[in-house]
Amino acid sequence: MAAQVAAGERGATRIADRVVAKIAAQAAREALRTVPPDGSPPHATVAVSHGAARVRVSLELDYPCDIGGRCGAVRRRVAERVRALAGMDVPEVAVQVERLHSARVRASAQGRTR
Repeated sequence: MAAQVAAGERGATRIADRVVAKIAAQAAREALRTVPPDGSPPHATVAVSHGAARVRVSLELDYPCDIGGRCGAVRRRVAERVRALAGMDVPEVAVQVERLHSARVRASAQGRTR
């Protein structure tokens, strides 16, 4: 009868940085709920080291809005989902707002094209 090897000694699981980045980008989309009509969805980059993921999320927001509140919600959701799905600590989630989309500018632009 062969001796059983303990689960922790059988091998290791490595999750690629790009997979963690996709989890982070999806979590940011979930936190925002909507993307501006002419905007791009959130994009994430990740650096994984020693079981911890440092995440940078770039996103676009409608304006006016509570920018700080929206960024805080993205930070919390990204950290929560990466921790739950990838099993990694997330000591840092940097949120970079790339562009603000003004509803007033969109409305006036649509008025000019009619």
